[in-house]
Amino acid sequence: MNQPTADPPPLLHMSHVSKAFAGVHALKDTELRVGPGEVHALIGQNGAGKSTLLKVLTGVYRRDAGQIQFAGEDVNFTSPPQAQRAGIATIYQEVNLVRLQTVAENVMLGHEPRRFGFIDRSGMERRAREVLGGMGLELDVRRPLAEFSLAVQQMVAIARALALDARLVVMDEPTSSLDDQEVERLFGVIRQLQARGVAVIFVSHRLDELYAVCSHITVMRDGRTVHQGPLSELSKLRLVSVMLGRAEQELMQQGQTGFQRTDADGTAGQPLLEIQDLRRPPHLQGVSLSVREGEVMGLAGLLGSGRSETARAIFGAEPGSGEVRLNGQAVSWKSPQDAIRDGLAFCGEDRKHDGIIPEWSVRENLTLALLPHLTKAGVVNRAEQRRVVDTFIRRLNVRCAGPDQPIRELSGGNQQKVLLARWLCTSPELLILDEPTRGIDVGAKAEIQSLISELAADGLGVLMISSDLEELLEGCHRVTVLRDGESVRTLAQGELSEEALLGAMAHGSDTAAHLPGDTTYGSVS
Repeated sequence: MNQPTADPPPLLHMSHVSKAFAGVHALKDTELRVGPGEVHALIGQNGAGKSTLLKVLTGVYRRDAGQIQFAGEDVNFTSPPQAQRAGIATIYQEVNLVRLQTVAENVMLGHEPRRFGFIDRSGMERRAREVLGGMGLELDVRRPLAEFSLAVQQMVAIARALALDARLVVMDEPTSSLDDQEVERLFGVIRQLQARGVAVIFVSHRLDELYAVCSHITVMRDGRTVHQGPLSELSKLRLVSVMLGRAEQELMQQGQTGFQRTDADGTAGQPLLEIQDLRRPPHLQGVSLSVREGEVMGLAGLLGSGRSETARAIFGAEPGSGEVRLNGQAVSWKSPQDAIRDGLAFCGEDRKHDGIIPEWSVRENLTLALLPHLTKAGVVNRAEQRRVVDTFIRRLNVRCAGPDQPIRELSGGNQQKVLLARWLCTSPELLILDEPTRGIDVGAKAEIQSLISELAADGLGVLMISSDLEELLEGCHRVTVLRDGESVRTLAQGELSEEALLGAMAHGSDTAAHLPGDTTYGSVS
């Protein structure tokens, strides 16, 4: 009689793990099992405990209770290097590399080959090329990392983890800065790892990615494990229901995003910002667009189309040439200070490097842009600062232990809310948002999307860059599409569809209709 085949022992088993900060439980009796060669999704809202669990695993935090077994042995890592030596590599959502060093130095950081006691630079560069080549990337590994785009930096971070020859690779939002082609390249790398028996913990809020590459899933909510098992057993609707703790029927009655439905005729007012023929070679070759009062204006395009460069040029961070009008008056912003003075605000796509100051508190980060107005004779008005902070923590539902908590301890979604609050407290006329919901969970994403709709309804003009087609389709009154640094089409809400957006991003349009305050361009060869 044939005996049933037993499941192989897990490569990683975290059981009954608990962790508290200042008496507040971040993890409560949490479980995580990952088999060898398994691509395992770890999902939950921001604040669910995913990051804390992974930091306990990799030795950043010490657990208060529970057991961790890796490769059949009890482990208690006290530092990330110790976890690396045991065979666990981690790729963080925010690129955690040394941007002034070369690509090769970053790929081999911490495990550089040596010869006669010195770093073997030629060997280091050769190994870096091998790892990157295995990912389908051909880069000049002698160039400083800072010279490459954020997407390339993310791929280098992935290469660094692969160079460790790890048995378990933890990927925390690895695709947040990648375009579709680069995502497919990453999935190919993951499948190569899987074929070699390497396990992957894959953290992502993009459900399509989970179903494309993962076989098993662990769902966390409020610091607890609420579901474990094969991903194929969960529909997307059921998965979101488990993650949020809400009934499927309730979710079915809502749209795909948290945006309030916009009127097809638009409720926007007079032109607020008008841009004509904005240029900054080689990235911007002629961008024209407008944003009206009370309008959410989308800016779409493929990676490298010039979306972020357009935002930075408008805000004065990378000024270009062209005609810019605010409320009908010609302006010339040569620095962010000029733009802020005239009522502009800008939340960039890279929270870590261009947004938060990790060592500062929530209070200090939130009021950074308002400090000149809170300071008199070099002294900050603490009472007014507290009033502002308390107001915006409540208004944006920022989940934190208090205003003096270091912002680095907050989840990505709550950090993003603090950055939004930083600019909203300056009472801007125009808010520029570059990927405002990148890398945050479904719940926090819906809250931020709803807030954007509310701000527009109150008369604020919003220019929103997004790679999420659902955000653009459901949240915007109009969308201007960029291709190769040029504006190629502006779509009104009645024209907006996934097909129209994708077509304009790929091919442009020879027949784009003019809208008041807009200049559109033909297809780009």
